Amino acid sequence: MNTQYKKGVLELCVLAMLKCQDRYGYEIAENLAKHIDIADGTVYPILRKLKSDGLVTTYLSEESGGPPRKYYSLTELGRSTYEADRSDYLEFAKTVEMLLKEKKDDKE
Repeated sequence: MNTQYKKGVLELCVLAMLKCQDRYGYEIAENLAKHIDIADGTVYPILRKLKSDGLVTTYLSEESGGPPRKYYSLTELGRSTYEADRSDYLEFAKTVEMLLKEKKDDKE
């Protein structure tokens, strides 16, 4: 798949995962990798950007029985940004799908 397609949507996918529940970085990366072919280390720069933009916060948790994990949680700004970006993306995807469907009367 074209790398540029993925770059534009990975941040939205991360926000979508965090909308459902708080997650730690490796969990986010593993879940994304099940659905989208991503390189190792792709998710952490996205998480850093989301944090610096105020869309997520972090906290440490020792619930796993191992070393503490850094969990990411959506802020209110993150939730509203996700909803707006989701709406924009879905509308854009519908438009692209419509344009890609070839119709006989559209041929020249």
